[in-house]
Amino acid sequence: MPQVQTFSLFAPRTQLVVSLVAGALLVIGFVGHLLDAIWSPWLYWLSLGLGLIYGLEAAWASLRRLVFDIDVLMAVGAVLAAYVGHPEEGALLLFLFVFAGALEDLAMLRTEREISSLHALMPADALVWRNEEWTVAAAESLAAGEKIKVRPGERVPADARIQIGKSTFDQSAITGEAMPREVGPGDELFAGTINTDDAVEAVVLRPVAESSLNKILDLVTTAKERRRPVQRLLDRLSQPYALGVLCVSTLVAIVWHLAFKVPLLGTGEEPGALYTAITLLIVASPCAIIIATPVASLAAIARAARAGVLVKGGEAFDRLASVGAMCFDKTGTLTRGRPALYEAHPVAWSDGPKLLAIAAALEADSTHPIAHAIIESASERKLRTASVEDINHAVAAGLEGRFEGRKVRLGRYSFTEPAIPTCLRNRVRDVLDKVRDRGHVAVVIALAGDESAAEGPSVGEVAVLIMADKVRPGAERLVAELHSLGIRPVRMLTGDNAVTAARVADALGLDGFEADLLPADKQRILGNLRRDLAREGRARRGVAHIGDGVNDAPALASADVAIGMGSIGTAAALESSDVVLLGDDLSTIPWAIRLARRTERIIAFNLAFAMSIIVFMALVTLIGSRTGFPVPLSLGVLAHEGGTVVVVGVSLWLRSEERRVGKECRSRW
Repeated sequence: MPQVQTFSLFAPRTQLVVSLVAGALLVIGFVGHLLDAIWSPWLYWLSLGLGLIYGLEAAWASLRRLVFDIDVLMAVGAVLAAYVGHPEEGALLLFLFVFAGALEDLAMLRTEREISSLHALMPADALVWRNEEWTVAAAESLAAGEKIKVRPGERVPADARIQIGKSTFDQSAITGEAMPREVGPGDELFAGTINTDDAVEAVVLRPVAESSLNKILDLVTTAKERRRPVQRLLDRLSQPYALGVLCVSTLVAIVWHLAFKVPLLGTGEEPGALYTAITLLIVASPCAIIIATPVASLAAIARAARAGVLVKGGEAFDRLASVGAMCFDKTGTLTRGRPALYEAHPVAWSDGPKLLAIAAALEADSTHPIAHAIIESASERKLRTASVEDINHAVAAGLEGRFEGRKVRLGRYSFTEPAIPTCLRNRVRDVLDKVRDRGHVAVVIALAGDESAAEGPSVGEVAVLIMADKVRPGAERLVAELHSLGIRPVRMLTGDNAVTAARVADALGLDGFEADLLPADKQRILGNLRRDLAREGRARRGVAHIGDGVNDAPALASADVAIGMGSIGTAAALESSDVVLLGDDLSTIPWAIRLARRTERIIAFNLAFAMSIIVFMALVTLIGSRTGFPVPLSLGVLAHEGGTVVVVGVSLWLRSEERRVGKECRSRW
């Protein structure tokens, strides 16, 4: 049932509308003033009254908390401006203050909606097998182990693993991946993803409350509360600064009146000491400085989340921007962590495609990663399904069965050797030796000859099925992009053997690698790398480590920036990392670093711009009042509120940061 939207006077949209009405009254009043209309002052006062509705409410809310901040300063400034006979300038101040505040609130709400829209990805209902029939039930009622069905066009109600069926699922809303993912029996489905093809049946892995999507939502919600160091400093200084501005403005009014003999309220066209003090109070208020960091941080967090990169707060963004060296785990990080068959190598006269189809039939009911690679390869090549009978499993050796009455074996060489023709055995061993030298994995399928065939004995056939752990998308250009960002060395730290590690390192152009490592070894190497950066004069640059969040926990904990890579279902990656990459594409890493650096530059610009406006306008106000060129209060208001609008607008550019490849992917800022 849709929620009924109730009217709220202090809602951002209502505030925006009222501020525009106040602004319109101010403009009409100004036109009336030019025409010497007697009703012009009344419109000024009416505009001021509308502005005070929000100005006084914000000021009172601060004072109730015993906080003296920018809201109090603005309310005091507007009331004093009216008191000294300038209601139109008090109205202008409140119009721009309320208008800018409404825009700021709406911008923050829009950014937060992009994050909280993850809630909408969760379906309310699920089709679950209960009481020997398919029943529609609330998604929240699902328990681990229950069987669910996901039909075409439906969202997955909870994290689950497919039992029956194959399909493709759209994960773009969660991982940022544009292409749907093909899945089959044994593959995991994540809550909130959309089935785009055939219906599948799956077993629930965990309740909805513990789903990957809920973990992500909790992580992003927490990230919004984690402030940058500069923001925490500004938060601590904002109240003393506001009190200081009020004291200095009061002191200026007293000194100008007593020492320089300036009338307190002014005479004729000459502004008085109180008018100068009010102008100084407004131009020196820290509104733009206070908003400079949080709007940019939240916009960047939301943009990164839309691209499948979860950053745990502004401080993590700071450290990501300052990365100077990077280390990767291999299995599950640079590579997918599971073998893929890239060649069915036939020996001599053997028929490779036929033997691959037979191997897929033998492995049809197996859940082993090698079986998955063989079945997936046969499916990709659209091979005709072979009919294999009497399938038996030999523990730690392989599988055997009968194909068209002939014995067939799949597995280790020692297990398949009896089915391999004697004349081909040396050639098979040679192929296996070359495969091992390249750091790949291989299994042998051998189809024995049929001595009893009516048309004469048939000759046996054999093929070597060669597999390797595929690199993730984006890995090929990863090193070049990181080098272009000044990040070097880029190294691989793995517990795998040196031969396999060397193959991956050479293929990706890494600056170096270490193999046969224990978790403690990775931790030690990261410490040495940090000392190397210090010796090179890059002590302010940190070391990032990217791993799967499970066996890399010590290294992730000791790195300056811990990046969890791989599965959104991995709780360890979500909990132990500063940054979590939800998708498979490694090109999100340099993109996220560019986004972090652009955010850092925008925050620096915002702060410098805001402080420059304050210092410049404060000096001009004080000097102008003593040299016969007083700054109009309206000009001070425009400078103050205009600076706030500029800071918000510049920060929101981060929401449009595009993900592109190579040189084009660099920030335009």
